[in-house]
Amino acid sequence: MRLILDGGRLRAPWRLLLQYLLFWASLQVLLSALAAAYLSSYPDRSASSSLSSFQVLLGSVAALTATLLSVWVAGRFLDRRPFADFGFRLGRGWWFDLAFGLALGAALMTAIFLAELGLGWVSISGAFEVADAGTPFALALLLPLGTFVCVGVYEELIFRGYQIKNASEGLDFPAIGPRGAVLLAWLLTSAFFGYQHAGNPGATALATLNIALAGLMLGLGYVLNGELAIPIGLHVSWNLFQGGVYGFPVSGLDSLGASFVAVEQSGPELWTGGSFGPEAGLLGVVAMLLGALLITLWVRLRHGRVALHASLAEDPKRALPSNDPSETGRS
Repeated sequence: MRLILDGGRLRAPWRLLLQYLLFWASLQVLLSALAAAYLSSYPDRSASSSLSSFQVLLGSVAALTATLLSVWVAGRFLDRRPFADFGFRLGRGWWFDLAFGLALGAALMTAIFLAELGLGWVSISGAFEVADAGTPFALALLLPLGTFVCVGVYEELIFRGYQIKNASEGLDFPAIGPRGAVLLAWLLTSAFFGYQHAGNPGATALATLNIALAGLMLGLGYVLNGELAIPIGLHVSWNLFQGGVYGFPVSGLDSLGASFVAVEQSGPELWTGGSFGPEAGLLGVVAMLLGALLITLWVRLRHGRVALHASLAEDPKRALPSNDPSETGRS
């Protein structure tokens, strides 16, 4: 039983597996229900670009719902910790960090766009583009906005909030220590994040590796302060500006619903990422490295020091002293 139970709780590998299985089971049920409801309401609708975008939005809403449900259930009955422990200790500092993450994602993607534009690797072919010509731009823009907000929240909650915390606790052996466990969990979950995107349209080995690097950038704010504010803000605005503002593909998916700018790419795919989008190119790697540097500087500015948040590896029955900014990660 020691291989399964630890102090009356399932061990970390089992918690991780069961949460993910619960997520996928919930998602399939929700997607089936949404598909049945949509087809019964619009039986004669054929597949179109606008319908496809709407389906992506519905899928994202379903994934967010399944994530919130599965993490709450797993946290309540498997982890035996409150939902807030997964990175949602809301307060003024949390919202301040969220604003920073939103600004950072917008700035990084704008830098990529301006670099490609200056190098002649991309040209602007239109403005205020909509997938369905009969839909007002403001209404069509709600599709990418809603989709990327959902994606930013549910992917960060699963891959960072739940997986890093549980993997850190499970890897906290005496020879490794809590900070070593957090480091390993950060690396392993980022690799899994890349693997989960390997089946996206246009994905290559380099694209998968770059998505893993993006996972490291996104997870950095979490492992440094124990909260999901920076990762969620960065993820949402990175995707939104990539697809909804500059019209780039987002992880292999074409622009959803609407974009402020329509572009045509002609530069080297090694640098631009080609049909997968900037995340698969070397410009994306440069932006990720810059993003990681700016996150580190932000945490240093906010908390006075930079260190891996060791309390992520703590059993919920234990608590670290709160007088060290690197341990509390909150203000």
